[in-house]
Amino acid sequence: MSTILIRNARLVNDGAISNKDIFIRNGFIERIDGHISTPADLEIDAEKHWVIPGIIDDQVHFREPGLTHKASIYTEAKAAVAGGVTSFMEMPNTSPTSTTQERLQEKYDIGAARSLANYSFYMGATNDNIDEVLRTDARSVCGIKVFMGSSTGNMLVDNVQALEALYSQTPMLIATHCEDEATIRANAAAYRERYGENVPMACHPDIRSAEACLKSSSLAVDLARRFNTRLHILHISTADELALFSNALPLAEKRITSEVCVHHMYFNSDDYERLGAGIKCNPAIKSREHQSALLPALLDNRLDIVATDHAPHTWEENNSLISRRPRAYRSFNIH
Repeated sequence: MSTILIRNARLVNDGAISNKDIFIRNGFIERIDGHISTPADLEIDAEKHWVIPGIIDDQVHFREPGLTHKASIYTEAKAAVAGGVTSFMEMPNTSPTSTTQERLQEKYDIGAARSLANYSFYMGATNDNIDEVLRTDARSVCGIKVFMGSSTGNMLVDNVQALEALYSQTPMLIATHCEDEATIRANAAAYRERYGENVPMACHPDIRSAEACLKSSSLAVDLARRFNTRLHILHISTADELALFSNALPLAEKRITSEVCVHHMYFNSDDYERLGAGIKCNPAIKSREHQSALLPALLDNRLDIVATDHAPHTWEENNSLISRRPRAYRSFNIH
């Protein structure tokens, strides 16, 4: 249909709810008004229904290329649209990683051919690919992803000189995964010494601890302030980190922004006993104290966006790892 008229919608927009008609021509909203009499090819009566803007998810992992037995850009974009997510920003820790311009372009080619949603892809940073990062076209790429803590994909950037080069020379947004690697390794060694190979799943938030998150996030903020870098810190999971962020400026004027994920607001460490590896992710889901601090920070604009960090695994992989829960700690990360 070239024109669509949605009548009697309860429209949620710009912080308000109002009863409106919406006129759409060739896929674009042309007019929003209290009453529209223009005829349309298709009319939809939306009485008692809500109309909301399409959701933008700024952090997803769609597994293509290399891990398409889990998911692909096509399948996950289709699922996103079905759930009201009309735009996504996808991460570079695929197989192979998107750490060269050629590999990044391959993703854009796949997106152009197969994605049912609007898309952008992050360029991935490593300890030694600053030249490739600086070739990135800021007009088409949502940002540079820097893993300042390790996760899936072997993309850890832990060299101080590499970090300083990235923060000082990159003209576009840097999005960071912040967990201090040295702290995590020391914690992991202590728990292995205590438990051997059977570290309980409930120890995950103690190993990938609040201290590890705060130390890494503080470093990222310090670098961004020193070099005036546009910084976005992903998946904040602790109350401690909230002091790093401000609500003094409107979002459009912030140089440092932050994100919270659904799972960190929904679950806490008490849920490991019931769900085990089913809620294992990086950064870890932490105590109720940390969980309870996140929603207020989102509501008062210290945290700026909600994301999913959608990272699919097959049901067989999940079941296998959950069934051998004591050893799952070392072998499985949702990310």
